[in-house]
Amino acid sequence: MDMLWNGWGDPAKAAPLPETVTALLRDLLGVQPRSTPALRLDDVRPPAPTTAPAALRALADAVGEEHVRTDAESRVRHTRGKSTPDLLRLRAGDVTDVPQAVVLPAGHDEVLAVLRACAAHGLAVVPFGGGTSVVGGLAPQRSAFVALDLRRMNALLDLDPLSRTAVLQPGLRAPEAEALLAARGFTLGHFPQSFEWATIGGFAAARSSGQASAGYGRFDEMVLALTLATPEGTIDTGRAPRSAAGPDLRQLILGSEGAFGVITSVTVRIRPLPEVRTYEGWRFASFEEGAAALRRLAQDGPRPTVLRLSDETETLVGLAQPDAIGADPAGTDPAGTDPAGGGADCLAIAGYEGTAEDTAHRRERAAAVLADCGGTPAGTAPGERWAHGRYSAPYLRDALLDAGAFAETLETAAFWSRIPELYSAVRTALTDTLTRAGTPPLVMCHISHVYENGASLYFTVVSAQGEDPVAHWTPAKHAANEAVLAAGGTISHHHGVGTDHRDWYVREAGPLGVSALRAVKRRLDPEWLLNPGVLLPTD
Repeated sequence: MDMLWNGWGDPAKAAPLPETVTALLRDLLGVQPRSTPALRLDDVRPPAPTTAPAALRALADAVGEEHVRTDAESRVRHTRGKSTPDLLRLRAGDVTDVPQAVVLPAGHDEVLAVLRACAAHGLAVVPFGGGTSVVGGLAPQRSAFVALDLRRMNALLDLDPLSRTAVLQPGLRAPEAEALLAARGFTLGHFPQSFEWATIGGFAAARSSGQASAGYGRFDEMVLALTLATPEGTIDTGRAPRSAAGPDLRQLILGSEGAFGVITSVTVRIRPLPEVRTYEGWRFASFEEGAAALRRLAQDGPRPTVLRLSDETETLVGLAQPDAIGADPAGTDPAGTDPAGGGADCLAIAGYEGTAEDTAHRRERAAAVLADCGGTPAGTAPGERWAHGRYSAPYLRDALLDAGAFAETLETAAFWSRIPELYSAVRTALTDTLTRAGTPPLVMCHISHVYENGASLYFTVVSAQGEDPVAHWTPAKHAANEAVLAAGGTISHHHGVGTDHRDWYVREAGPLGVSALRAVKRRLDPEWLLNPGVLLPTD
């Protein structure tokens, strides 16, 4: 099944906001309903392909004629990603940067053949997995390009139960990967918000981080080996769990976002399926107090598998459980924690996965730490509700857009000592910029990934759309990016660089670092055909 072309996920799961929520948006933020009807996919008319017939024949020779698609629907479905500006442009019928064709290879050799054909005919190539990029990762700065859809490369190639490793193809969606591993008694343990639609190759290309990263680690920590197809040939990396044989080329490929090559297989670390999964809620009087508790667990243990903290605004709105927003007309606590509800406090979620004995032990020890840091237990209800709705936020974003609101997210990370300044600086930048534009926002934040030395911050912004929603957001996004760098944060913790963050990534990496990466790009992709303008500037 294909994802909703102008929104997120399964069309059957899309639901409008309750009237109570739309009324609140109208009263609080001045949100007005949309004045124009939504476009249907059939109404969208992309420009006709201009690719030479010889180029299309070369692509057909590489993958088979039936796997080169030039119809309007296929091309529109592969236009840009799923950021709010991406969706707003699609909803307005703007598909000026549609691919010339969609090409579906079946394996590594076919990917190499496609790259050779594109190099011969001057066609750029955008690797396409689940299409879930929210940072312009599928928006190359080249008018003539093809989308390289990897969905046919969706197999579990090998599983080594003794070493606890699995070899996965890049087009395998996360739910299918988990099902294949679970049938053998294992899990990858990688559950980002994009889980239902994102692919293994996309996780590697963007250095994804899942919601259970406190226990299982980030995806780049799970990767043991990679195979990369480039216009200049193949790179195979990783033949042992760790090595001192020079710099680790895996780390050069991880996070490269299709700019250096196309990932065609990934060897990952796997874990036994957990016997139990338990999630619970804790209340803290302030975001500062809750962050201190999370830091203590991250540094001194015991570390839960899932550990996250919503600030006062996000807790009050109920975004910690997005599928429950507006769903309870009785007016009970939106976090589902009546015994500890009420007031402008902060909700933390702690989750534990593993054997029954280990989980119970870690939960008991973590509870003592959280209580010692000022936390109040709220029971399992908020934790289970979070787990039930952990993939619902993108659907909520679509419903907000349908109602006439603007909703977008951004994320960053920093060392613990810089988290307070970073939190304040980004909130201030967003609030001030959007208020000056006449669309004062609601800015919410949570800590979603913790480390011994720091944490990530994930911001959600909701406001009225204004006359031109994309133009309304761009200055605010730029102001937030500036605030991130000024406060010592990284421009992206897990969404990636794409085109949206590229100019700030260049500043973060520094001139010499960028020159080194450009040298790698020139060696692997001399014609600059792979995702041009993504990650690195084209000039």
